[in-house]
Amino acid sequence: MERREFIKQGAITASGLAILPIDSLFAANKNKVRLGYIGVGERGRNHIAEGLLRDDVEIVAVCDIQELSLKYCRELISKSGKKLPQEYTGGLDVYKKLLDRKDIDAVIIATPWQFHHPQAIDAMNAGKYVGCEVIAGLSVEDHWDIVHTSEKTGIPYMTLENVCYRRDVLAVLNMTRQGLLGELIHLEGGYQHNLRNVLFNDGKNVYGQGVEFGPNALSEAQWRTQFNVDRNADVYPTHGAGPVMQYIDINRGNRFTNLVSFSSKSKGLNTYVEGLAPGNKNAKIDYKNGDVITTMINCANGETVLLLHDTHLPRPYSLGFRVQGTKGLWMDVANSVYIEHLSQKDDEWDPAENWLKKYDHPLWKKYEDKAEGAGHGGMDWFVFNAFVEAVKQKKQTPIDVYDSVTMSVITPLSEKSIKEGNTPQSFPDFTKGKWQNRKNTFALDNSGF
Repeated sequence: MERREFIKQGAITASGLAILPIDSLFAANKNKVRLGYIGVGERGRNHIAEGLLRDDVEIVAVCDIQELSLKYCRELISKSGKKLPQEYTGGLDVYKKLLDRKDIDAVIIATPWQFHHPQAIDAMNAGKYVGCEVIAGLSVEDHWDIVHTSEKTGIPYMTLENVCYRRDVLAVLNMTRQGLLGELIHLEGGYQHNLRNVLFNDGKNVYGQGVEFGPNALSEAQWRTQFNVDRNADVYPTHGAGPVMQYIDINRGNRFTNLVSFSSKSKGLNTYVEGLAPGNKNAKIDYKNGDVITTMINCANGETVLLLHDTHLPRPYSLGFRVQGTKGLWMDVANSVYIEHLSQKDDEWDPAENWLKKYDHPLWKKYEDKAEGAGHGGMDWFVFNAFVEAVKQKKQTPIDVYDSVTMSVITPLSEKSIKEGNTPQSFPDFTKGKWQNRKNTFALDNSGF
């Protein structure tokens, strides 16, 4: 990919509005980033594809225990005309041989969730920057391990799959920073997505539609479904929490203080399997994970946050964002914005696109062509690029270890709250008080690196 130095300030053209400062988040650098990939299933190959598009990235090594994943990876890289990387396979610990290499600057971890914690710990101890998929760990202690290792080694850790760079999310961040919504009071988000054909996939067609999970299934159904059998928790909190954290400066002048979670009954997965294959054994499983998990969070500065996990029932995709302040609000489900005294009519919604276009974030204005075609509506390019540039510049990642574990630890905290009869859980202060003096520069300049 062509690299450009992003040093000009992005002007907001609406009359009377302040300029939003932008610095060198995507600064030019002649050094190549040498990447190792641990896990090259579907998600890992998405990151491979992003790396292949860049002339400042060299894919040195890949690791996976499944030959089919490695085969698809070889085909993808061969089509690009680039050199095939060294492969590591043969056992769950073989990734350690990849980490022993001195010619790898950073690793991207896209393995099943249960492996993220040990693999990230080993990678940081080996001196490799870590870009890791959701989630950071399975327990609260796992998350503290990640923090302590990052602090001890000085190696950054960044959660990769998040929606902090989604175009509408950044536009609303732009609006909030310019005071359009007033002082923020209440925020909502979540993971609301029909995943039944992901959780059950026997490979009969490209969209799954099977009733199998476990070793005989394909893709994420091999491992992800088991989490819904075993755990009653918000097992995927980061998509909702990440953007909310940026809006209200979590870990940077504000923090989550406690949470309480609730679980509905679990009927969606049983109903799905029974409808496709009446009498199938998987329709009779006691899936512990409730169909809808609701989590309420308090903040040090007085805001409230509501997160939802809803993946077992028929529904259109939505992350359910709501950002509400003393002057107005944005709701992505309704695709609506209302700003008091500025909306077209009093107490009536404006189409969100009218405001989102007007306040389109300068990063998207500048790099829309680069992001075109990338996963998750283009935001995967921004996430991957931010990680690569941090490695090149040997600086902190814009989503750092404290941000990453804060959005991820909601899983074990929600599980404990539900198990204990919806009791409030104190939220760990992973920054150990540093949140009080840190500044939020996300998507503003490079000082957050």
